[in-house]
Amino acid sequence: MFIDKVGLFVKSGNGGNGCCAFRREKFVPRGGPSGGTGGKGGDIIIQADRHLKTLLDFQYHHHFRAQKGEHGKGSRQTGKNGDDLILKVPLGTLIKEKEKILADLIKDQQFLLVAKGGKGGRGNASFATATNQAPRYVEEGEKAEEKRLTLELKLIADAGLIGYPNSGKSTLLSRVSKARPKIADYPFTTLEPILGVVQLKEERSFILADIPGLIEGAHKGVGLGDEFLRHIERTRVLIHLVDLSEPEPEKRYFRLRRELELYSPLLLEKPEILAATKMDLPKSRENLKDFRKKVKIKVIPISAVTGEGIKDLTEKTWKEI
Repeated sequence: MFIDKVGLFVKSGNGGNGCCAFRREKFVPRGGPSGGTGGKGGDIIIQADRHLKTLLDFQYHHHFRAQKGEHGKGSRQTGKNGDDLILKVPLGTLIKEKEKILADLIKDQQFLLVAKGGKGGRGNASFATATNQAPRYVEEGEKAEEKRLTLELKLIADAGLIGYPNSGKSTLLSRVSKARPKIADYPFTTLEPILGVVQLKEERSFILADIPGLIEGAHKGVGLGDEFLRHIERTRVLIHLVDLSEPEPEKRYFRLRRELELYSPLLLEKPEILAATKMDLPKSRENLKDFRKKVKIKVIPISAVTGEGIKDLTEKTWKEI
């Protein structure tokens, strides 16, 4: 299961209270104050980890609390600090609080301290003065911070495959990489983004993302389109697949371009590679010439079944990246 958005409640640890104590030693009838300071409460830290791919660990566990600091002790002993709590997330995770972006974790081991543990309160030994050599008051530990956060994962890929459902994205990904998405002859086979590594000659490679099929109204959330569009925002290149075996394929192309613009005009500024798919079918051959005239940009005809145009497409993608 691909989990890409979760809500969290986090609370750091309270600081430990200061201690009120006095020295009690043989031959020291009036020992001075000896209460120690409380320990610091644990912090909560969110850290990126390149080995993680989804937010699945947070699907059922939404509340996190760090350890409290221990109270101070006599003999000026400071209480033990509470342990920090580190939450690991995949690269590409946005941390938000009330829609405000706090951090965008895109590098391995990059982290953000989201809730700081409370300071320990001072013990009575800290309050002794020349005029008050036996203070009996102490500080309470500082209270913990608590926050409600949203974690939102945006996949980090070099290129993203976009197109209507059943346009051949999954078949292409399985052809050019070792990824094995579910493939069937009906729309919405791919229900979650899938990443594959495309290996080229001379030790060149890039990461390709198969984004679930988009339909009209995707920018408003139709067919979960807004959830899927989020993942192509980070890609450097968009590979737009159009099934030429369908009637009037140019209309599908322009409709999807419009959906991208309505979601975020910045998506149209990304380099685009247009690939005409299913060229192993006679109808696709018939439509190719007219399609090229109407879209007025370079079209790479491909067939994931026969392998036609695959090398041209991957090399073109590498150049754009």
